[in-house]
Amino acid sequence: MNHSGRLAFILLIISIGSYGITGIATAQIPQCGPDEVIRNNECVPAFDEEDIIQTFTVKTDQSIYQQGNTVVIFGNVGEINTDLNYAITLRLLSPDGNIVGVQQGMPKADGSFEFTFVADGPLWKTGGKYQVKVNYGPETASASFQFAGGTGEAPPPPPPIVCDPDEILVGGECIPKEPEPEPEPEPEPEPEPEPQPVCGPGTVLRDGVCVIEEKPRGGGCLIATAAYGSELAPQVQFLREIRDKTVLSTESGSSFMNTFNQFYYSFSPAIADWERENPVFKETVKLFITPLLSSLTIMTLADSGSEAHVLGLGISVIALNIGMYVVAPTTFAFKLHRYFKSRK
Repeated sequence: MNHSGRLAFILLIISIGSYGITGIATAQIPQCGPDEVIRNNECVPAFDEEDIIQTFTVKTDQSIYQQGNTVVIFGNVGEINTDLNYAITLRLLSPDGNIVGVQQGMPKADGSFEFTFVADGPLWKTGGKYQVKVNYGPETASASFQFAGGTGEAPPPPPPIVCDPDEILVGGECIPKEPEPEPEPEPEPEPEPEPQPVCGPGTVLRDGVCVIEEKPRGGGCLIATAAYGSELAPQVQFLREIRDKTVLSTESGSSFMNTFNQFYYSFSPAIADWERENPVFKETVKLFITPLLSSLTIMTLADSGSEAHVLGLGISVIALNIGMYVVAPTTFAFKLHRYFKSRK
Protein backbone atom coordinates (compact mmCIF):
# COMPACT_ATOMS: atom_id res chain seq x y z
CA MET A 1 0.00 0.00 0.00
CA ASN A 2 1.46 3.40 -0.94
CA HIS A 3 1.44 6.46 1.26
CA SER A 4 -1.71 7.89 -0.24
CA GLY A 5 -3.61 4.62 0.45
CA ARG A 6 -2.40 4.50 4.07
CA LEU A 7 -3.46 8.08 4.63
CA ALA A 8 -6.93 7.36 3.25
CA PHE A 9 -7.32 4.30 5.59
CA ILE A 10 -6.32 6.32 8.66
CA LEU A 11 -8.79 9.07 7.78
CA LEU A 12 -11.54 6.46 7.45
CA ILE A 13 -10.87 5.03 10.93
CA ILE A 14 -10.81 8.51 12.45
CA SER A 15 -14.16 9.35 10.80
CA ILE A 16 -15.87 6.17 12.15
CA GLY A 17 -14.55 6.74 15.71
CA SER A 18 -15.56 10.35 15.81
CA TYR A 19 -19.08 9.39 14.71
CA GLY A 20 -19.44 6.87 17.59
CA ILE A 21 -18.20 9.34 20.18
CA THR A 22 -20.54 11.96 18.87
CA GLY A 23 -23.47 9.52 19.06
CA ILE A 24 -22.70 8.61 22.66
CA ALA A 25 -22.32 12.23 23.62
CA THR A 26 -25.53 13.14 21.92
CA ALA A 27 -27.62 10.15 23.36
CA GLN A 28 -30.61 11.18 25.61
CA ILE A 29 -29.99 10.65 29.41
CA PRO A 30 -33.22 10.28 31.56
CA GLN A 31 -33.78 12.87 34.31
CA CYS A 32 -34.50 11.00 37.63
CA GLY A 33 -35.93 12.30 40.91
CA PRO A 34 -34.00 12.60 44.20
CA ASP A 35 -35.33 9.21 45.45
CA GLU A 36 -34.56 7.40 42.15
CA VAL A 37 -31.55 5.98 40.39
CA ILE A 38 -30.82 5.05 36.72
CA ARG A 39 -30.81 1.34 36.05
CA ASN A 40 -30.81 -0.01 32.48
CA ASN A 41 -31.33 3.52 31.25
CA GLU A 42 -34.50 3.78 33.43
CA CYS A 43 -35.37 5.57 36.68
CA VAL A 44 -36.17 3.14 39.51
CA PRO A 45 -36.69 3.74 43.30
CA ALA A 46 -33.47 3.97 45.26
CA PHE A 47 -32.68 0.83 47.34
CA ASP A 48 -31.90 1.45 51.00
CA GLU A 49 -30.59 -1.22 53.32
CA GLU A 50 -32.97 -0.02 56.04
CA ASP A 51 -35.87 -1.00 53.78
CA ILE A 52 -34.87 -4.68 53.96
CA ILE A 53 -37.47 -6.53 56.10
CA GLN A 54 -35.81 -9.35 57.92
CA THR A 55 -38.03 -12.34 58.70
CA PHE A 56 -36.37 -13.03 62.09
CA THR A 57 -35.08 -10.14 64.20
CA VAL A 58 -33.87 -9.70 67.79
CA LYS A 59 -32.97 -6.46 69.61
CA THR A 60 -32.32 -5.08 73.08
CA ASP A 61 -33.98 -2.01 74.54
CA GLN A 62 -30.54 -0.47 75.32
CA SER A 63 -27.02 -0.87 74.05
CA ILE A 64 -25.24 -0.52 77.45
CA TYR A 65 -26.36 -1.82 80.84
CA GLN A 66 -25.19 -1.30 84.42
CA GLN A 67 -25.37 -3.76 87.29
CA GLY A 68 -28.96 -4.13 88.49
CA ASN A 69 -30.51 -2.96 85.21
CA THR A 70 -33.26 -4.96 83.52
CA VAL A 71 -32.24 -6.23 80.08
CA VAL A 72 -35.24 -6.38 77.75
CA ILE A 73 -34.75 -8.55 74.66
CA PHE A 74 -37.48 -8.45 72.03
CA GLY A 75 -37.99 -9.21 68.37
CA ASN A 76 -40.17 -10.95 65.80
CA VAL A 77 -39.91 -14.39 64.24
CA GLY A 78 -41.80 -13.37 61.12
CA GLU A 79 -44.30 -15.87 59.79
CA ILE A 80 -45.35 -18.41 62.45
CA ASN A 81 -45.35 -22.07 61.51
CA THR A 82 -48.65 -23.21 63.05
CA ASP A 83 -48.15 -26.81 61.92
CA LEU A 84 -44.87 -27.38 63.79
CA ASN A 85 -45.61 -24.99 66.69
CA TYR A 86 -41.97 -24.08 67.37
CA ALA A 87 -40.89 -22.52 70.66
CA ILE A 88 -38.36 -19.69 70.92
CA THR A 89 -35.11 -20.56 72.74
CA LEU A 90 -32.91 -17.69 73.92
CA ARG A 91 -29.36 -17.99 75.26
CA LEU A 92 -27.42 -15.13 76.78
CA LEU A 93 -23.61 -15.49 76.62
CA SER A 94 -20.99 -13.53 78.53
CA PRO A 95 -17.77 -12.22 76.83
CA ASP A 96 -15.89 -15.39 77.86
CA GLY A 97 -18.55 -17.65 76.29
CA ASN A 98 -20.30 -18.72 79.49
CA ILE A 99 -24.08 -19.00 79.51
CA VAL A 100 -25.54 -16.26 81.68
CA GLY A 101 -29.19 -17.14 81.16
CA VAL A 102 -31.55 -19.30 79.14
CA GLN A 103 -35.24 -18.72 78.52
CA GLN A 104 -37.85 -20.35 76.33
CA GLY A 105 -41.35 -19.34 75.28
CA MET A 106 -43.90 -19.22 72.51
CA PRO A 107 -44.24 -16.25 70.16
CA LYS A 108 -47.39 -14.16 70.16
CA ALA A 109 -49.95 -14.34 67.38
CA ASP A 110 -48.18 -11.60 65.42
CA GLY A 111 -44.80 -13.35 65.77
CA SER A 112 -43.40 -10.96 68.40
CA PHE A 113 -41.67 -12.06 71.57
CA GLU A 114 -40.02 -10.52 74.63
CA PHE A 115 -37.69 -11.79 77.38
CA THR A 116 -36.21 -10.00 80.38
CA PHE A 117 -33.08 -10.55 82.51
CA VAL A 118 -31.80 -8.70 85.57
CA ALA A 119 -28.10 -7.83 85.13
CA ASP A 120 -27.08 -8.83 88.61
CA GLY A 121 -25.75 -11.87 90.44
CA PRO A 122 -22.74 -14.22 90.29
CA LEU A 123 -22.97 -14.72 86.51
CA TRP A 124 -23.01 -10.99 85.82
CA LYS A 125 -19.49 -10.08 86.77
CA THR A 126 -17.40 -9.80 83.60
CA GLY A 127 -17.76 -6.56 81.72
CA GLY A 128 -17.76 -6.41 77.93
CA LYS A 129 -19.85 -7.50 75.00
CA TYR A 130 -22.65 -9.96 75.72
CA GLN A 131 -24.20 -12.05 72.94
CA VAL A 132 -27.89 -12.88 72.51
CA LYS A 133 -28.55 -16.09 70.53
CA VAL A 134 -32.17 -16.85 69.61
CA ASN A 135 -33.43 -19.98 67.84
CA TYR A 136 -36.85 -20.50 66.29
CA GLY A 137 -36.94 -23.91 64.65
CA PRO A 138 -34.18 -23.95 62.01
CA GLU A 139 -33.91 -20.15 61.96
CA THR A 140 -31.50 -18.16 64.14
CA ALA A 141 -30.97 -14.53 65.05
CA SER A 142 -28.52 -12.71 67.27
CA ALA A 143 -27.87 -9.37 68.94
CA SER A 144 -25.34 -7.93 71.38
CA PHE A 145 -25.00 -5.30 74.09
CA GLN A 146 -22.36 -3.93 76.43
CA PHE A 147 -22.30 -4.62 80.17
CA ALA A 148 -20.25 -2.41 82.44
CA GLY A 149 -19.43 -5.24 84.83
CA GLY A 150 -20.60 -6.17 88.33
CA THR A 151 -19.47 -7.43 91.72
CA GLY A 152 -20.65 -10.99 91.10
CA GLU A 153 -22.49 -11.04 94.41
CA ALA A 154 -25.98 -12.42 94.70
CA PRO A 155 -28.57 -9.69 94.67
CA PRO A 156 -30.27 -9.01 97.98
CA PRO A 157 -33.74 -10.49 98.35
CA PRO A 158 -36.50 -8.11 97.45
CA PRO A 159 -38.14 -6.38 100.38
CA PRO A 160 -41.34 -7.99 101.58
CA ILE A 161 -44.49 -6.56 100.14
CA VAL A 162 -46.56 -4.83 102.78
CA CYS A 163 -50.17 -4.18 101.88
CA ASP A 164 -52.51 -1.59 103.32
CA PRO A 165 -55.03 -2.70 105.94
CA ASP A 166 -57.80 -2.71 103.33
CA GLU A 167 -55.73 -4.85 100.89
CA ILE A 168 -54.52 -8.44 100.67
CA LEU A 169 -51.49 -9.95 98.93
CA VAL A 170 -52.44 -12.16 95.95
CA GLY A 171 -49.80 -13.35 93.47
CA GLY A 172 -47.25 -10.82 94.71
CA GLU A 173 -49.68 -7.89 94.31
CA CYS A 174 -51.85 -6.01 96.76
CA ILE A 175 -55.50 -6.02 95.78
CA PRO A 176 -58.46 -4.53 97.65
CA LYS A 177 -60.20 -6.81 100.10
CA GLU A 178 -63.69 -7.95 99.35
CA PRO A 179 -66.17 -6.60 101.86
CA GLU A 180 -67.04 -9.14 104.49
CA PRO A 181 -70.67 -10.25 104.39
CA GLU A 182 -72.80 -8.81 107.10
CA PRO A 183 -73.61 -11.36 109.77
CA GLU A 184 -77.12 -12.69 109.60
CA PRO A 185 -79.24 -11.68 112.55
CA GLU A 186 -79.72 -14.44 115.03
CA PRO A 187 -83.30 -15.67 115.13
CA GLU A 188 -85.20 -14.61 118.17
CA PRO A 189 -85.87 -17.48 120.52
CA GLU A 190 -89.40 -18.73 120.32
CA PRO A 191 -91.35 -18.23 123.52
CA GLU A 192 -91.88 -21.38 125.45
CA PRO A 193 -95.50 -22.49 125.46
CA GLU A 194 -97.33 -21.95 128.70
CA PRO A 195 -98.08 -25.17 130.56
CA GLN A 196 -101.57 -26.44 129.88
CA PRO A 197 -103.76 -27.25 132.88
CA VAL A 198 -104.69 -30.88 133.46
CA CYS A 199 -108.45 -31.30 133.59
CA GLY A 200 -110.18 -33.79 135.84
CA PRO A 201 -112.69 -36.45 134.88
CA GLY A 202 -115.89 -35.12 133.35
CA THR A 203 -114.21 -31.92 132.11
CA VAL A 204 -112.39 -30.94 128.91
CA LEU A 205 -109.90 -28.16 128.07
CA ARG A 206 -111.33 -25.34 125.95
CA ASP A 207 -109.41 -22.07 125.36
CA GLY A 208 -107.09 -22.90 128.23
CA VAL A 209 -109.93 -23.45 130.68
CA CYS A 210 -111.39 -26.72 132.00
CA VAL A 211 -115.14 -26.85 131.34
CA ILE A 212 -117.74 -29.53 131.88
CA GLU A 213 -117.74 -32.03 129.04
CA GLU A 214 -120.93 -31.92 127.04
CA LYS A 215 -122.26 -35.21 125.87
CA PRO A 216 -122.25 -35.67 122.09
CA ARG A 217 -125.39 -34.75 120.28
CA GLY A 218 -126.67 -36.58 117.27
CA GLY A 219 -127.01 -35.13 113.83
CA GLY A 220 -130.20 -33.90 112.28
CA CYS A 221 -133.08 -36.24 111.44
CA LEU A 222 -132.69 -36.21 107.67
CA ILE A 223 -135.76 -38.27 106.78
CA ALA A 224 -138.15 -36.30 109.00
CA THR A 225 -136.66 -32.96 107.91
CA ALA A 226 -137.15 -33.83 104.23
CA ALA A 227 -140.68 -35.14 104.93
CA TYR A 228 -141.88 -32.05 106.82
CA GLY A 229 -139.84 -29.56 104.77
CA SER A 230 -137.82 -27.84 107.54
CA GLU A 231 -135.81 -28.45 110.68
CA LEU A 232 -138.16 -25.99 112.44
CA ALA A 233 -141.19 -28.20 111.85
CA PRO A 234 -142.82 -29.27 115.17
CA GLN A 235 -142.39 -32.97 114.39
CA VAL A 236 -138.63 -32.52 113.78
CA GLN A 237 -138.24 -30.39 116.95
CA PHE A 238 -140.09 -33.11 118.92
CA LEU A 239 -137.71 -35.83 117.71
CA ARG A 240 -134.68 -33.66 118.56
CA GLU A 241 -135.94 -32.97 122.13
CA ILE A 242 -136.61 -36.66 122.80
CA ARG A 243 -133.12 -37.52 121.58
CA ASP A 244 -131.14 -34.75 123.31
CA LYS A 245 -133.03 -34.29 126.58
CA THR A 246 -134.13 -37.84 127.31
CA VAL A 247 -132.21 -40.53 125.43
CA LEU A 248 -128.76 -38.87 125.57
CA SER A 249 -129.12 -37.99 129.25
CA THR A 250 -128.13 -41.55 130.18
CA GLU A 251 -125.16 -43.77 129.41
CA SER A 252 -127.31 -46.54 127.96
CA GLY A 253 -129.18 -44.04 125.80
CA SER A 254 -125.90 -42.55 124.48
CA SER A 255 -124.61 -46.02 123.59
CA PHE A 256 -127.87 -46.80 121.81
CA MET A 257 -127.77 -43.57 119.83
CA ASN A 258 -124.12 -44.14 118.76
CA THR A 259 -125.05 -47.54 117.33
CA PHE A 260 -128.32 -46.30 115.85
CA ASN A 261 -126.62 -43.31 114.16
CA GLN A 262 -124.11 -45.53 112.35
CA PHE A 263 -126.99 -47.57 110.95
CA TYR A 264 -129.36 -44.63 110.34
CA TYR A 265 -126.90 -42.36 108.47
CA SER A 266 -125.90 -45.20 106.15
CA PHE A 267 -129.20 -44.92 104.24
CA SER A 268 -131.01 -41.76 105.42
CA PRO A 269 -129.25 -39.30 103.00
CA ALA A 270 -130.43 -41.28 99.98
CA ILE A 271 -134.02 -41.48 101.26
CA ALA A 272 -134.04 -37.75 101.99
CA ASP A 273 -132.90 -37.05 98.40
CA TRP A 274 -135.70 -39.24 97.04
CA GLU A 275 -138.23 -37.34 99.16
CA ARG A 276 -137.12 -33.98 97.76
CA GLU A 277 -137.23 -35.31 94.20
CA ASN A 278 -140.56 -37.21 94.43
CA PRO A 279 -143.51 -35.56 96.22
CA VAL A 280 -145.52 -38.81 96.23
CA PHE A 281 -142.69 -40.66 97.94
CA LYS A 282 -142.40 -37.75 100.38
CA GLU A 283 -146.06 -38.08 101.44
CA THR A 284 -145.67 -41.85 101.76
CA VAL A 285 -142.73 -41.44 104.11
CA LYS A 286 -144.67 -38.88 106.13
CA LEU A 287 -147.51 -41.41 106.64
CA PHE A 288 -144.99 -44.12 107.47
CA ILE A 289 -143.25 -42.18 110.29
CA THR A 290 -146.46 -40.79 111.84
CA PRO A 291 -147.01 -43.91 114.05
CA LEU A 292 -143.36 -43.66 115.14
CA LEU A 293 -143.88 -40.07 116.28
CA SER A 294 -146.94 -41.12 118.24
CA SER A 295 -145.12 -43.97 119.98
CA LEU A 296 -142.23 -41.69 120.98
CA THR A 297 -144.56 -39.57 123.13
CA ILE A 298 -144.14 -42.34 125.70
CA MET A 299 -140.53 -41.15 126.20
CA THR A 300 -141.74 -37.82 127.56
CA LEU A 301 -142.83 -39.72 130.69
CA ALA A 302 -139.23 -40.72 131.52
CA ASP A 303 -137.23 -38.74 134.06
CA SER A 304 -134.21 -37.10 132.42
CA GLY A 305 -131.01 -38.79 133.55
CA SER A 306 -132.75 -41.84 135.03
CA GLU A 307 -131.24 -44.98 133.60
CA ALA A 308 -134.18 -47.14 134.72
CA HIS A 309 -136.89 -44.88 133.28
CA VAL A 310 -135.13 -44.21 129.99
CA LEU A 311 -134.12 -47.81 129.50
CA GLY A 312 -137.51 -49.22 130.43
CA LEU A 313 -139.57 -46.81 128.35
CA GLY A 314 -137.09 -47.07 125.50
CA ILE A 315 -137.49 -50.82 125.34
CA SER A 316 -141.25 -50.37 125.40
CA VAL A 317 -141.12 -47.95 122.49
CA ILE A 318 -138.85 -50.28 120.51
CA ALA A 319 -141.17 -53.22 121.17
CA LEU A 320 -144.21 -51.15 120.21
CA ASN A 321 -142.62 -50.08 116.92
CA ILE A 322 -141.56 -53.62 116.14
CA GLY A 323 -145.16 -54.64 116.69
CA MET A 324 -146.50 -51.87 114.45
CA TYR A 325 -143.94 -52.05 111.65
CA VAL A 326 -143.03 -55.76 111.67
CA VAL A 327 -145.41 -58.04 113.58
CA ALA A 328 -148.70 -56.44 112.51
CA PRO A 329 -147.83 -56.24 108.78
CA THR A 330 -146.47 -59.79 108.86
CA THR A 331 -149.58 -61.15 110.61
CA PHE A 332 -151.87 -59.27 108.24
CA ALA A 333 -149.96 -60.56 105.22
CA PHE A 334 -150.04 -64.14 106.57
CA LYS A 335 -153.79 -64.07 107.19
CA LEU A 336 -154.39 -62.49 103.81
CA HIS A 337 -152.37 -65.21 102.20
CA ARG A 338 -154.39 -67.92 103.99
CA TYR A 339 -157.60 -66.24 103.00
CA PHE A 340 -156.83 -66.25 99.34
CA LYS A 341 -155.43 -69.75 99.58
CA SER A 342 -158.61 -71.09 101.23
CA ARG A 343 -160.82 -69.69 98.45
CA LYS A 344 -159.02 -71.62 95.78
